[in-house]
Amino acid sequence: MHQPDYRDRVSGEFVLPWVYLHALKDYSDMAAHLERHPGVRAVVNFVPVLLDQIEDYCGQFDSGKFRDPLLRLLAEPDLERLGAEDRALLLDTCFRVNHATMLDPFPAYQRLHTLHALFAKEDPAALDYLSGAYLGDLVTWYHLAWCGESVRREQPLAARLMAKGQGFSAGERRELLALVGEVMRGIMPRYRALQDAGRIELSATPGTHPLAPLMLDFKSARDAVPDAALPASAAYPGGAARVDAHIAAGRASHTRRFGRAPAGMWPAEGAISSAFAAQLARGGCRWAASGEGVLRNTLAQHGMDATHGATATTHPWRVEGAPGLALFFRDERLSDLIGFEYAKWYGHDAALHLIAQLEAIMAAAHNHNGQNGQDAMDGHEDAAQRAPEKPMERPMEKPLVSIILDGENAWEHYPYNGYYFFDDLYGLLEKHAAIRTTTYEAWLVDRGEPSPSVLPGLVAGSWVYGTFSTWIGDPDKNRAWDLLCEAKRSYDTVMAERRLDADEAARAEVQLAICESSDWFWWFGDYNPSQAVASFDRLYRLNLANLYRLLKLEPPASLDQPLSRGSAEATDGTMRRATEFQT
Repeated sequence: MHQPDYRDRVSGEFVLPWVYLHALKDYSDMAAHLERHPGVRAVVNFVPVLLDQIEDYCGQFDSGKFRDPLLRLLAEPDLERLGAEDRALLLDTCFRVNHATMLDPFPAYQRLHTLHALFAKEDPAALDYLSGAYLGDLVTWYHLAWCGESVRREQPLAARLMAKGQGFSAGERRELLALVGEVMRGIMPRYRALQDAGRIELSATPGTHPLAPLMLDFKSARDAVPDAALPASAAYPGGAARVDAHIAAGRASHTRRFGRAPAGMWPAEGAISSAFAAQLARGGCRWAASGEGVLRNTLAQHGMDATHGATATTHPWRVEGAPGLALFFRDERLSDLIGFEYAKWYGHDAALHLIAQLEAIMAAAHNHNGQNGQDAMDGHEDAAQRAPEKPMERPMEKPLVSIILDGENAWEHYPYNGYYFFDDLYGLLEKHAAIRTTTYEAWLVDRGEPSPSVLPGLVAGSWVYGTFSTWIGDPDKNRAWDLLCEAKRSYDTVMAERRLDADEAARAEVQLAICESSDWFWWFGDYNPSQAVASFDRLYRLNLANLYRLLKLEPPASLDQPLSRGSAEATDGTMRRATEFQT
């Protein structure tokens, strides 16, 4: 579960609403699936900067003072009196949903869209004729569409409003606003209760989700892409200390909110390197996880494919220099079936297919162990004569299959937000005679201190293609890194000269951490929608400018100009990351 910081930390305003919308739809539904299926075990990862914002929203609901413009407009009693800016915000934002699964199923919402399209096509100025009643129905339906399936099924208000369909009153909008607040307040307590009951493991990510291997060494990008273009800056200043700070902040945040330190960490974007693994180990992490591409590249570099290729992801690894840290790797095919393919299937068929894939892995492991046993009975010499070119494989433990994907973005492509897929899948897993769900922490505890295979080192990379090409190498991405390096050098100078008092220094460090988030670099590039790129471009430059202001420095003029060559200066689009793992 991850969202970057969408706040303007100087004004306190939320620039984008994705935290509370995903909480209303996805974080609530994920908790409900796990609550309904007590026999299922899972690891749920929360990034601290997301939890910061969830807490912020809870405070807004408690006070009734909203710093998110969409929530203010949902609470607004008289939408007839809106100014042009607020009207434009509603009309630009409230159709930005997955139309196939979040708009088309609701005739009343469809009708609002048809009217908007008709007016906009004839003459955009005609949109001025849309009344406050239209805007009230629009903002209500937008939030109803973002309600999780569990919210719709369990909350009478949601069902009542959806059945009514139109003519929503200011009082009904306030009721819906209160429901959003109730869901938000329940997110962290529900997951903590699942953890305390021993049904899930909660893990964390360092701080604000930084691409730690690149902060340690830009040249690590060339491990997997030898000709990758790098930023003009030779290195990120003080990167190792900043990575340590993010690890410590992530563990402290998690302990405060969930009552215990996390046993493991999911690195931002599964981005890992030998140096970063060593820092995670020193920081107290017992496990970390990454993408199969990283392991595949690493095995190839060390000539280990013949021995380990077929079963590489079904057991943990260790890496030299990171004692005590177990590394798990994502099953890319199964994870991407859920992320990108099963949304097109009937939920029950998809669940049966996934179970069949797991059964096939189990059968292959059984056959593998049986063949190794036969080789041992025949004698090593005979076995060597049959396959002299292949080193003897070690007997395989019961395979551990890691299915890892975003907790937010896949589900809006599923009918009913994936409700039937999850209900069938979790139900089948609970009843299966041989397959068991578990958590990494429980798996390590059950086996004491296993002795997994050791890697001499890692080919640095992420869960996206096994490379860092999504965050570095493109001219716009590299320019973004150079701007961050320049700001960090200014930060270091101000701190060394002690120009700020303790409170001012703390605020500046928080702002620096936000600027170090991986998400800003992800969005730059011509493969993303121009509106989304423009939105993140503006927010990134705003964050850097705010850092300079907190340092009592004038922001450089370069921050006034868009970084992305192809981004349009426009309001954000859907900003979905659905193509993240597609090749």
